[in-house]
Amino acid sequence: MTTKTFSYSPGKLPPLTPGEEAQLAALFARPDSEIDLADPDAPELSTQHWQHAVRGKYFRPLKAQVTTKLDADVIAWLKAGGRGYQTRMNAILRSAMIAAQRKSQDAA
Repeated sequence: MTTKTFSYSPGKLPPLTPGEEAQLAALFARPDSEIDLADPDAPELSTQHWQHAVRGKYFRPLKAQVTTKLDADVIAWLKAGGRGYQTRMNAILRSAMIAAQRKSQDAA
């Protein structure tokens, strides 16, 4: 089976069919209170669902530049792993932060 991928830019969309125009006109005529935006395939999640959520690969926290003094042997160990020692340092600190947060939540 072969499929064809379509790509449109906002100014070059294909024209609407008469059926699509009728559907849009009917939707525009309805008051907002009658439009159910809930998607049955994606129900609303409670805070309990998010309690143990993990940061996804698309999560990009804000970065802050800092100046700090660390032990020379710690820096040497991080740099011995090759490029990206600051990223590794951040990952180690984040892991410790998450562990401490979980520990404090479990104690509560």
